[in-house]
Amino acid sequence: MALLGLRIAGLVANPSSLYADETQYWVWSQSLDWGYFSKPPLIAWIIAGTTGLFGDSDWAVRLAAPFLHTATAALLALSAHRLFGREAALWTAIVWLTLPSVWLSAAIMSTDAVLLTCWSLALYAFIRLRDGGGWGWALVMGIGLGLGMLAKYAMGYFLGGLVLAALLDAPSRRALLHPRLLVSALTALLILAPNLIWNWRNDFATVSHTAANANWGADMFNPGEAASFVIDQLAVFGPALFIALLAVLFITLRHWRDGKAEPVFVLLACFCVPALLVVTGQAFLSRAHANWAASAYAAATVFTVAFLLQGPVWRRYVLIGSVALHTAAGAGFAVFAVSPQLAEAAGLANAYKRVRGWPDTARELTLAVERAGVDTLVFDNRNDFHQMQRYGGAIQADLYMWMRYAGPTNHAELGWPLPAGFSGPVLIASERPIEVPVMARDFGRMDYTGDVVIDLGGGRERVYSLFIAEDYRPVPRTDAFEAQIEAERRAR
Repeated sequence: MALLGLRIAGLVANPSSLYADETQYWVWSQSLDWGYFSKPPLIAWIIAGTTGLFGDSDWAVRLAAPFLHTATAALLALSAHRLFGREAALWTAIVWLTLPSVWLSAAIMSTDAVLLTCWSLALYAFIRLRDGGGWGWALVMGIGLGLGMLAKYAMGYFLGGLVLAALLDAPSRRALLHPRLLVSALTALLILAPNLIWNWRNDFATVSHTAANANWGADMFNPGEAASFVIDQLAVFGPALFIALLAVLFITLRHWRDGKAEPVFVLLACFCVPALLVVTGQAFLSRAHANWAASAYAAATVFTVAFLLQGPVWRRYVLIGSVALHTAAGAGFAVFAVSPQLAEAAGLANAYKRVRGWPDTARELTLAVERAGVDTLVFDNRNDFHQMQRYGGAIQADLYMWMRYAGPTNHAELGWPLPAGFSGPVLIASERPIEVPVMARDFGRMDYTGDVVIDLGGGRERVYSLFIAEDYRPVPRTDAFEAQIEAERRAR
């Protein structure tokens, strides 16, 4: 509870703005629905709740994050207590709350924080079902599954874990073949159904975006990307803990082949492996962000802690040392987050540039609109657009997105596209120089008027090229058009 209080105090003291994704979730929270372009709706509902209770400040947008991670730690501790006893429960909670990724995730509002709480609830309920729990635990597992899918579709990895558990673990198989499972399935489906209907009515926008994120192109042999993803996991779970996780997975596999594996270790491995394998494969085929396998680390925390508490004494030293290292790193992160001057002095300004200078950006763009004498401001970057929706309240202009492609590729383009045939004049604030030649083809007139430069500290800047444009008639985005643009870029 003390750490929860410190994290809440850190949110209030943090002078930085929201990340662009956080701002997008806040925009969603202003118009509640059963789904949105890139994510399911639960994060927007939570933000609507915290800002409704505590006001619209940035810390209120993020307020649920430390509570969610505290709840996740408690649920994982319950699972550890059920499987391994009190000591494992205590260390599981401590390890979760001090993981490197949790130090960051507890300070921002992300879908992972919501997902992991739902995942941990479903996992604990399944463990109770596996031990002979009644219909109530089947209902709880269904609630965890359904809400998890409303948080992030990565909850689907939990279903993969259930399949593996049914194949490899006899007690799990008995639990999953019991009629109680129908209660779980129907409950989850009932919770998820409105989102599925929303997707159906909106051309499966969220599902399509999730698939597009895979980015499977022509080159589907990227061992460097796979290696980079695996290395990134050292920072997500902690270097020693991730190596210990790989070790215990290997040992469990070897013991399972010999018929000597501990059933509870097999169980937990089933809920780690799907996300790690699938996302590593995705990285090999294209790319993967470090957090895409975050769901693996709920069961992995219980799994790894139990392993380190058993056997030689050096394993405990690894556990204690990891907690100490992660706590020191997390404390440093917290200090740098609330003190931009210290971050700059430590050479870390680049790490915080995306959350700095947005009020200054809004002031500069407000002045630019006034100088231009227009009532329409157009962006070519959805991050800038959403940040001005939050911080640019003084801008006396309607905000729109220029459409790079034939259809929307993000929520900003879906909700606020500059209408074809718009005669203007408009002020364009472009942060993507590579797209300026494409943009110029879409307007009858487009004149460069100068740059806006915002100092972000540490030698970093945010730069917009400004244009006055009229007569927006976008060129059809045919294959021939895209080929011509690509050829021109190669020629430059």
